[in-house]
Amino acid sequence: MEQTESGWAAIQNSYYFWDFVALGCGMICVFGGLAAFAWVLGLPGRIAVARNHPEAEAVYAMGWTGFLAVVPWIQAFTWAFKPTEVIDIRRFPDEEREAIKADLARLKKYAYGQDDQEPPAEPRSEPPAAPSADREG
Repeated sequence: MEQTESGWAAIQNSYYFWDFVALGCGMICVFGGLAAFAWVLGLPGRIAVARNHPEAEAVYAMGWTGFLAVVPWIQAFTWAFKPTEVIDIRRFPDEEREAIKADLARLKKYAYGQDDQEPPAEPRSEPPAAPSADREG
C-alpha cells in the first residue's frame, strides 16, 4: 500500500523547497523595509498637512528629499511641528496695517515688476482750467 508522494509532500521533499522559502522571506523583508522607509520619508509632510501648516508643501518636499542626507529630514520633521498660528492683520493698528501694505507693495514691485496701485474706480471730471493771466494772446 505504498503510494508515491502526493502534491504537498513532494514539494516539501524537493531539493529547492527551503531555497524558495528563504527567497520568499527575503522578498517580504526587503519590500516591507522599502515600504517602512517610504512611510518614514513622507511622515513630516503628513504631519504638516494634518496640522494645517502654511508651508505644508515645502515640508512634504523636504521630507522626501531628506533621504539624500539625514539632516534635511530632521529639519523637515521639526518644521512640521512648528506653531502655525497665522496672525490676522485686520486686527492690527491702522499704522501697522498701512506699513505692511506699503512693504508688500514694495516687495511686489521688486519681485514681479508690478505696482499695487489700482486705477480710480470712476474717472474724475475736472472743470476746465481758467485761462491763465500769464498768457497774453
